Amino acid sequence: MARNPGRSAVQLDDVSKAIIEQLQQDGRRSYAAIGKVVGLSEAAVRQRVQRLIEGGVMQVVAVTDPLELGFARQAMVGVRVSGPLEPVADAIAELEEVDYVVVTAGSYDLLVEVVCESDEHLLELISGHIRTIPTVVSTETFMYLRLRKQTYSWGVR
Repeated sequence: MARNPGRSAVQLDDVSKAIIEQLQQDGRRSYAAIGKVVGLSEAAVRQRVQRLIEGGVMQVVAVTDPLELGFARQAMVGVRVSGPLEPVADAIAELEEVDYVVVTAGSYDLLVEVVCESDEHLLELISGHIRTIPTVVSTETFMYLRLRKQTYSWGVR
């Protein structure tokens, strides 16, 4: 989820945190069911969820298995950049195959998760798009062989 620094901060009280935890457990849980747990009406839960979404605090999405949808290759790409990182991160984030971009400290300036239909598609993405962005110095690709854990239920603090 992209963060928007110009967006006003949403205050998270205990009720909003409880709503988020309910949706992390099951994103299809009804507002009425959530309301019973957190002590609000269905309408009040709906309004809070809308504010949380509009405020960029959360998204409610279907998480899929790319292999089941015909995407045979997933990879994490480490990117080294000379110069400002934000323009490169923004350019990479615009690519359809990219589902995650993070600015990092360490050996790589950016980490980019990509989902491709094939090895050939991955090669075209890296050689024909990512490496052609001005100031990209190098990339290193880490192919995903098997997913052992993926969770989005870390709760709130």
